[in-house]
Amino acid sequence: MVHTFTFNPFSENTYVLYDESGDCMIVDPGCYTTVEREELRSFIERERLRPVRLVNTHCHLDHVFGNRWVSETWGLSLEIHRGELPLLQRLVDTARMYGVPGVEASPLPSRYIEPGEEICFGNTRLRVLFTPGHSPASICFHNELEEYVIAGDVLFLEGIGRTDLPGGDFEILISSIRQQLFVLPETTLVYPGHGPTTTIRHEMECNPFL
Repeated sequence: MVHTFTFNPFSENTYVLYDESGDCMIVDPGCYTTVEREELRSFIERERLRPVRLVNTHCHLDHVFGNRWVSETWGLSLEIHRGELPLLQRLVDTARMYGVPGVEASPLPSRYIEPGEEICFGNTRLRVLFTPGHSPASICFHNELEEYVIAGDVLFLEGIGRTDLPGGDFEILISSIRQQLFVLPETTLVYPGHGPTTTIRHEMECNPFL
């Protein structure tokens, strides 16, 4: 199951993935304010979930605002792709550049996620897809059984991630989408880093960039 929150001034989608075991994984915690943090905490407590993993699809500031708070609240270690580490380390400076005050440095990762590996929690298995282009080493998480993919800022409803940020590359991003996402079943739900959910079929048929 997937629960979506929309947080911070960038309207970023934070996801809590969970199953009948009660274990859950928090993806891209963008909670920036105290109110947003309490919204996330309240949901997890109300549903009686046990956070067991904290992961980032990529490390642009809007997707990692809540890393430290989540890590400290539930005692979780961060997991990212190694190629995103430079972005993570520049978080405070980047926030200052964008005029976003009060941003704490993220904890460093305890483990690096490898493309193709399985990320597991409870009874859930997610396959890691390597999808650079929006950022140097973006990854997506594909749940084959439940037919969804957590896509970060790679693919949106009739849109794609911007490629004018450091580490972005339009041709690489298009290749990532075609080779990693458009090979998934067309009925696969796409949970993007911003905006509403879509499907692989809809994007294959209607996305003007593709």
